[in-house]
Amino acid sequence: MSRLLLTAVAVSLVASPVPAQEHQHAGQPAERLGKVHFDTSCQPGVGAAFDRAVALLHSFWYAAAIEAFEGVAKQDPSCAMAHWGTALAIWGNPLGGTRTAQTLERGRAAIERARAAGAKTERERAYIAAVEALYGGDAPQAARAIAYERAMEAVVARNPSDTEAKIFYAIALNASADPADKTYTKQLKAAGILETAFRRQPDHPGIAHYLIHSYDVPALAAKGLPAARRYAAIAPDAPHALHMPSHIFTRVGAWQDSIDSNHASASAAKKANSPAEELHAMDYQAYAYLQLARDDDARRVLDEAEAILARVEAGSGYGLAGVYGASAIRARVALERGAWTDAAALKSQNTTFPHADAVILFARALGAARAGRAADARQSAEALQPLVETLRSRAEPYWAGQVEIQRKAALAWALHADGRTTDALALARQAADEEDATEKSPISPGPIAPARELLAELLLEAKQPAAALVEFEKAMLREPGRFRSLAGAMRAAEAAGDRARARKYARALSTLAAPTASRSKSGSPARPDLVEAARILK
Repeated sequence: MSRLLLTAVAVSLVASPVPAQEHQHAGQPAERLGKVHFDTSCQPGVGAAFDRAVALLHSFWYAAAIEAFEGVAKQDPSCAMAHWGTALAIWGNPLGGTRTAQTLERGRAAIERARAAGAKTERERAYIAAVEALYGGDAPQAARAIAYERAMEAVVARNPSDTEAKIFYAIALNASADPADKTYTKQLKAAGILETAFRRQPDHPGIAHYLIHSYDVPALAAKGLPAARRYAAIAPDAPHALHMPSHIFTRVGAWQDSIDSNHASASAAKKANSPAEELHAMDYQAYAYLQLARDDDARRVLDEAEAILARVEAGSGYGLAGVYGASAIRARVALERGAWTDAAALKSQNTTFPHADAVILFARALGAARAGRAADARQSAEALQPLVETLRSRAEPYWAGQVEIQRKAALAWALHADGRTTDALALARQAADEEDATEKSPISPGPIAPARELLAELLLEAKQPAAALVEFEKAMLREPGRFRSLAGAMRAAEAAGDRARARKYARALSTLAAPTASRSKSGSPARPDLVEAARILK
């Protein structure tokens, strides 16, 4: 655990303030969005407004970016690049899921306006053609993301001094990366481009933002700490900029840092009337609270999330983040606390996002199985199969695979509840291996319940503590600092007679949840694992 503790100390260092470029518009107070300059052939008088719109785009503030680009187009109807920006903002999060027909229609209309305006340079025409690759044809979205990446690569090749082209190319590399590629070829290529640019433009919001995405995998997370610390200071008025550092904080188990980042982000998103962004930040926030056993705080976030969800536009470019976040918070608050009856009682839902609906069914299945209700657990687990098929039919192979992992992990626990533990262990191991072969989506701080952690807990239930300890320790390499993994490792070591490791994990668990080690704010008892940790340490 020493490496984890050292990492947590490292990320707790306070970064020095970064002077952010201020944008004044429409009589409003100056915004701190970072420093961006994008050369265009548009009228000189719209240059500052265009730069502001690109800064908003780099911080994924899409509604504001669309409004800003449309404002530029009104000032200069001949500015074709204003419509390029609108189309890219309508597309939304480049790492997000399949776009709705409504989104595609809006984006294509913006591209038509760009073509009608008539770009004045070959470079601008290339930018417009590149974004058209995202919207064009009937190919699956993944294929169009690759086409966009290659088109941006061509823009860079023809315009080697265009830093903005390189930055947009870098995030396109991340968006088209294969989640199963454990060499992280595209992410590292993007990081190489961005690190060079960052040395020259340390106050650019897109560079810091996209570096975090490039390093948002367990093997690379530590490399993302400088960008994570800097981004929020570069663009403190952008809600997503306040949230993004928590992607790295989550990867290294720096939970209080994640809480602070997402509290600030959720507050900024509320102020900006961005409910989906608010729920996205709250999912990360609730996850971090639960790792520190701050269960009352997590429940408060859940209560707030339920009221916010009604304001999320499912068809918007960022709607998935909100719907998924709200679903995930419901599931996490039950599962992380071991409140199996609560998990089994979660109400199923039917949204436009099958992978968000799967979260609830997955939690229901695990809760029922842990409560000894094998039939109910199997029913919920089997209900995941149609969602897998729906996602496949929508050309969403990544999410189909993630829901299939959930189905296998949930069915394993249903089999165990039915007394078929040997079959259960085989299926749980398969789910764990499949999850290890891919990566989590940026839409989530982590799996709803990590498959390898579930395998370890199943081995512990099956009276195989030594094998369980091995799996808990593997799980912590991928998801460091998780309360349930630490608690499971402690119990497994104790059951296996390894007193030294039992004390090691008991000490780590007690340190992790020190502020809540006795009783919660509501006066409810501490989690049983903390009581057990205190006993072992005596």
